[in-house]
Amino acid sequence: MTTPMTTPVTTPVTPGTRLVVLDMAGTTVADGGLVERAFLAAARELGVQPGTDDHADKLAYVRATMGESKISVFRHLFGDEDRARRANAAFEQAYGALVDDGLVAPVPGAREAVEELAADGRTVVLTTGFARVTQDAVLDALGWRDLVPLTLCPADAGGRGRPYPDLVLAAFLHTGAADAVRQVAVVGDTSYDVLSGVRAGAGLVAGVRTGAHGDDALREAGAHHVLDSVADLPALLRGAG
Repeated sequence: MTTPMTTPVTTPVTPGTRLVVLDMAGTTVADGGLVERAFLAAARELGVQPGTDDHADKLAYVRATMGESKISVFRHLFGDEDRARRANAAFEQAYGALVDDGLVAPVPGAREAVEELAADGRTVVLTTGFARVTQDAVLDALGWRDLVPLTLCPADAGGRGRPYPDLVLAAFLHTGAADAVRQVAVVGDTSYDVLSGVRAGAGLVAGVRTGAHGDDALREAGAHHVLDSVADLPALLRGAG
């Protein structure tokens, strides 16, 4: 009896990556836990008091859904649209004020990684789950307005953020940098970032250890690789082709 041959399972690596879609907070931007601090302001706006079980439950949900569009998070937490929008407005205002206070910085090596990727002929897009006004505040604070040719927030992709694939697909469509989604690499620090890349059909999806979620969560979401930092990405892609 002939024993059937088996093919070893290998980690997917797609040659010819032309478009790289990078998350911001936790991946390229170190914000020192500003999301949780801004959530406190949103919770207060809706009458959720620190120290209560309700506050603890809502904060746990915020932590679990890092990377998701913030308005989607608040819709889940507060139910009706009016309350969700009030919470989101308070969150964005608080986060923007913290950014203005100089409490954000690049993840070490992030800017250099973006510049290396561009030098290698790859197009880089920065994405976020924040509103455009907050994304722009972060870009201004870091002096990154001209770092990449395109930045995207959920409103730029029809309003749906992660874990939907829309931001990745919007980057693919708007840049025209890749001929197929398998030529796209997606990198983020949360399971929602990873899921968005997997659902978009990206050829390479990587998690990084500089943000919200650990190795297990990133791999369970479908990450092909888990990197110490986005600074390791150029070398990975050069090895892939």
